[in-house]
Amino acid sequence: MPLHMIKLCVGVETIEDLQTHVEHRLLAQRLAGQPEEQFHVTRVMPKRADDIVAGGSLYWVIRGQVQVRQPVLRFDPFTAEDGIERCRIVLRPEFIATQWQPRRAFQGWRYLVSDDAPPDRGAEEGVGLPQQLQRELADLGLL
Repeated sequence: MPLHMIKLCVGVETIEDLQTHVEHRLLAQRLAGQPEEQFHVTRVMPKRADDIVAGGSLYWVIRGQVQVRQPVLRFDPFTAEDGIERCRIVLRPEFIATQWQPRRAFQGWRYLVSDDAPPDRGAEEGVGLPQQLQRELADLGLL
């Protein structure tokens, strides 16, 4: 069973907001002549990186609910301009909606074992519902 990561998606209101943000970053990379890769920078290189790369995903918590995941492609350690060691979590720019699962705020990222990860949302689940209604239904445990 693969190991996953979970992280707060700060400043994003919806999955669509996250997708738009990623599209803009990829376009900026293309226009700058850089390789188009979606990544998120963190300070800590996961000790269990090999377990995550073997089929794991990064689960994003948006407004207190796990809502979407992205497959992890690799981890690239590097030294930033400030001299601090950091890690790029390189993600496939594919957004797989999950069943909503409430999560309290936390700092950084955490490991997430497969048994605790929310399942992917079926094509018919929540389709066409406004975000606010989805949030209310999730808060009631109905979505």
